[in-house]
Amino acid sequence: MHLNQQYLQHDYYTDILTFEFSNTPKHLLADIYISIDRVKDNAHQYQVPYNQECHRIIFHGILHLLGYSDATPTSKQAMTLMEDEWLQYYFI
Repeated sequence: MHLNQQYLQHDYYTDILTFEFSNTPKHLLADIYISIDRVKDNAHQYQVPYNQECHRIIFHGILHLLGYSDATPTSKQAMTLMEDEWLQYYFI
């Protein structure tokens, strides 16, 4: 939670934090922090395999690096739809 408070001023746990540091569009430089405990909790809550939820979170971070946001209910729903689509392709 320390990173969440320090960088996002959120006083709650999150499953992923994504930080992009790129100076040019051609070179991606980023850090992604994943809370394994939160991913396990999410998998249990949504009744999905841990492996699937872990991949969803990874895809979520990648979407952030591609410029997508989940700051509003509409943008969050759009990201979830893309995550679902990527999961379908990945787990075929």
